[in-house]
Amino acid sequence: MPTAHGMGDLAETLGSDAVQSGPTALRILLGAQLRRLRESAGISREDAGYHIRSSHSKISRMEGGRTSFKLRDVSDLLIMYGVTGEAEREALLALARQANEPSWWHDYRDVLPDWFEAYLGLEQDASVIRTHEVQFVPGLLQTEDYARAIFAMGHGSDSDEQIERRVEVRMRRQRVLEPPAPRKLWVVLDEAVLRHRVGSREIMRGQLEHLARMAARPNITVQVLPFSCGWAMGGVGPVTILRFAQSELHDVVYLEQLTGAQYLTKETDVLPYQRMMDELGVHASPASATPAMLRRLIGEL
Repeated sequence: MPTAHGMGDLAETLGSDAVQSGPTALRILLGAQLRRLRESAGISREDAGYHIRSSHSKISRMEGGRTSFKLRDVSDLLIMYGVTGEAEREALLALARQANEPSWWHDYRDVLPDWFEAYLGLEQDASVIRTHEVQFVPGLLQTEDYARAIFAMGHGSDSDEQIERRVEVRMRRQRVLEPPAPRKLWVVLDEAVLRHRVGSREIMRGQLEHLARMAARPNITVQVLPFSCGWAMGGVGPVTILRFAQSELHDVVYLEQLTGAQYLTKETDVLPYQRMMDELGVHASPASATPAMLRRLIGEL
């Protein structure tokens, strides 16, 4: 029977990682470990699925971190994979229990599209968030009034209560930038974002002032790609790249569309966007120039 190679290290390191990670990252971590154990044991997805009275597709979802975990399934798989040590088994079963904990946004599922819930989990678990925006201030840096005006435009058929719940979600998301473990946020904004008026003049002024305050924080970098730079990335809309503290988790590129989103995880797909973000940082004005530009735009309102 195979041994649980690397499981002792996992049990030792998960103590700190699991406390700081949310359910999405924990599911991915657990799924990756189950895949490695299965492959080390020379067991196919079909056989593993049959062993837990299910199918190879469920094993694929589990290993990809795309579903919750039944403790009985995890326990049965660990036995099948030859993981019999009590400490090793308990480390993974504890991880499964934590991964199944409901997230705060479950209370808002009535106003959240299914495809966006995955992003909320990834954003919650990321250590570094890099984003490029071409039309609106990123949600993590929006004021309540600015967010409310955007939702009123984009969800005109919603009730006032639904719009307020959407605003609540956006404000709740922003806690990832706060202590005790503030994420690093690097934003590159097209100049059009700052000149595109959302709501009234007062709302826009408040948003620009808020952006200036946030840009002054040590964990937040805001650069602006000015009209005058003479460089543009054609055909690319908003892009977010999420990086995680756990070495087992690779960068994820998030591309939001009108009725859905793409999540890119393969290195060959992610690399071009990483290069693009690096290029944007080079061509955009330095972060040190952002406060003066914001003051100038505020004065023009």
